[in-house]
Amino acid sequence: MTSFEDREKGYERKFAHDEELKFKANARRNKLLGLWAAGLMGIKGDEAQAYAREVIKTDMELPGEEDVFRKIRRDFDAKGIGQSDHLIRNKMADLMGEAVVQLETEAKG
Repeated sequence: MTSFEDREKGYERKFAHDEELKFKANARRNKLLGLWAAGLMGIKGDEAQAYAREVIKTDMELPGEEDVFRKIRRDFDAKGIGQSDHLIRNKMADLMGEAVVQLETEAKG
């Protein structure tokens, strides 16, 4: 019976680890997205970092990434930045890949 319990604990640890990585990857993607959007809006330096933190916080409002998308869309519209919904969503996907790579590289280093 102990091997079954050990296996079960192993699955629980793996699930917790995977969820932690998913959370970190989403937060990193949102930071990168915020910095990208800030650059397009002409926001630089500390203000760009602050904007990126706002984007990260926005993701805590609702499950999923729609709240982040809506924030970026709203801010682009307010500043007259001509980026399509499709381009924003593609950038979100690309930056998720970049975030995962960054996290994996940091874990190895």
